[in-house]
Amino acid sequence: MSSLPLDVLAVAAHRDDVEQTCGGTLLKMADLGRRTGILDLTRGEMGTRGTVEDREREAAEAAKILRVSWREALDIPDGRVENTWENRLKVARVIRQTRPRVVILPYWKGRHPDHYTASKLGYEACFLAGLAKLDIGRALSSQQSAFSQVASAVASVVAGEEQDFGRGTTSSRAVKGSQKDAASSAAGTPHRPFKIIYATIYYDVRPTFVVDITDQFEARFESLMAYKSQFSDQQAGSDIFPARAEIRSRIEAMARFYGMMAGVTYAEPFLQKEVGLVEDVTAIPVKSI
Repeated sequence: MSSLPLDVLAVAAHRDDVEQTCGGTLLKMADLGRRTGILDLTRGEMGTRGTVEDREREAAEAAKILRVSWREALDIPDGRVENTWENRLKVARVIRQTRPRVVILPYWKGRHPDHYTASKLGYEACFLAGLAKLDIGRALSSQQSAFSQVASAVASVVAGEEQDFGRGTTSSRAVKGSQKDAASSAAGTPHRPFKIIYATIYYDVRPTFVVDITDQFEARFESLMAYKSQFSDQQAGSDIFPARAEIRSRIEAMARFYGMMAGVTYAEPFLQKEVGLVEDVTAIPVKSI
């Protein structure tokens, strides 16, 4: 999975979020020959079920089912997705590397703080990625270097040592300089997605449009079930997670509901902030009466 640049990049807080909200759309885009990708902001270390290693294997399997061209996870702490400068830079660097035309984000309201924070974080990162004068590699390196200095100072104080921020060996400075140069090069040239859309399936808001995933529904459900550590019937978290059979019923009911809105069997809902543009009113899909 290394085909870049991407046509569509879905950004979500956790591994398995995309499979639940827009997996069918990603698969449909792949069926149309588009290059798709998934960026998971966290690695799932706070999940009630399974381990980080479990989620990584399952995410890879789900990616194969959805036929995505690229998938990676950042190191933002699970349960503590925060819209910080450093996190915006991390996501902006991915935007520059993958260069998507369309970015799918979670809706900006919801039950889980990680989800609605990921929405604002993703939007602001898309904006930053397009700033020609922003050297993301250097900015990230400076941010991490400052943190390391503070951490080193604290450790020295605890150990009863003196810390001198003003001095350093020539060799150490050369190493830091080369690291900054490498990071800056990896960040890529400025890029801003043409379109940002929001997956709204888990929030009660009328979508701007829906995507017909009738042909992709079964594979989309299979991609979610790839997360056996999360969705297989088990005692851990049984008071939180519904049984597998119930999951199938709920997923199908939601997809049918949004499909009914557009006269198809299954659909996924999305919202865009912009006003839509129509060239030919006689070609608008979905009949009125």
